[in-house]
Amino acid sequence: MHSLRARIGVTALLGASLAIAACGGGGTTGGGGAANGKGCKHIAFLLPESATAARWEAADHPDVEAAIKANISGATVDAPNAQGSATTQQTQAETELSKGACILVVAPVDSTASTAIVDKAKAQGVPVIAYDRLIYSDSLNYYASFDGEAVGKAQGQYISDHYQQYVTQNGNNNVMMINGSDTDNNAHLFGKGAHDILDPLYNSGKLKNVYEKFTPGWDNATAQTEAEAALTANQNKIAIAYVMNDGMANTVIAALKAQGLNKKVLVTGQDAEVSGIHNILTGDQSMTVYKPIKKLADSVGKLVAAISNGTATSSIATAQVKNPSGNANIPSVLNPVTSVDITNIKDTVIADGFIKAADVCQGVPAGTAGVC
Repeated sequence: MHSLRARIGVTALLGASLAIAACGGGGTTGGGGAANGKGCKHIAFLLPESATAARWEAADHPDVEAAIKANISGATVDAPNAQGSATTQQTQAETELSKGACILVVAPVDSTASTAIVDKAKAQGVPVIAYDRLIYSDSLNYYASFDGEAVGKAQGQYISDHYQQYVTQNGNNNVMMINGSDTDNNAHLFGKGAHDILDPLYNSGKLKNVYEKFTPGWDNATAQTEAEAALTANQNKIAIAYVMNDGMANTVIAALKAQGLNKKVLVTGQDAEVSGIHNILTGDQSMTVYKPIKKLADSVGKLVAAISNGTATSSIATAQVKNPSGNANIPSVLNPVTSVDITNIKDTVIADGFIKAADVCQGVPAGTAGVC
């Protein structure tokens, strides 16, 4: 994969890591009634979209809002959704700042474009927590997410552990890789983790990477088009479909179904969405990566409360993540992830209450995986 720094072409970003360290990781200064977030009770949670991943409105929005309100008495939480537009998200941030939001939690549409949100907030003494996706700014105060490379490694490891039966069944060792958005830092982290596991298999000739594309905006329809192109270019000879998330996996499966290849190709996913778990139960998808969003939300609630209370955050943001486009090490919360396939659905996403059996069992034979 090409250098991230070269691709995004980011030049000078405002601020410095010293400013971040000044207040337990939240070192902005300046105007507003709750400078540096201390005493803040008006929080804005900026969501990126809802069209390609159901999780944002179904899980992240309610869980984060509930966690913040549980940790700060009398808190109000605004949660505008940019619906995939970085420009809209910047306008929403400016609106929230003008309304008095004194802490911003931002799930960025675009990791580079959203640096403008951080700069605007910093000028008003408002700390910013990048949520789920990193923002490429040295002035960013905190980052709360999951271990992105671990996600990709879980997907790659599943392929490494199971590819042989699909290679034998399909008579080829071809892999198509349908990646997420090039403007989302997570897609690069997932890709790095996956390649760490898969590249030795490619280099040895055990597997062959015949197609790899980033998918703008994580768009599901585009992912299907990419899969169709990969199938056409390789005369339908595909044994493995590495797909970065469940929304795109669902449309890649549609492309495979059109060629009679569903259930015959190993398909990965991520997010443990209803569609992904259902597809695993039907045999169309092989695995997904479960990211317990409630745990992420709970850690954000505690982090926001610490900022508001003016207390130390070091016991919450215990990790450091370097800004790939700058010099700062951002105080971070990195939650673990879990690989899920048909063998452990019951003990993971169902047991946690993340997914309900009734939502995933339609059309699935009774008794499947001990779930339906």
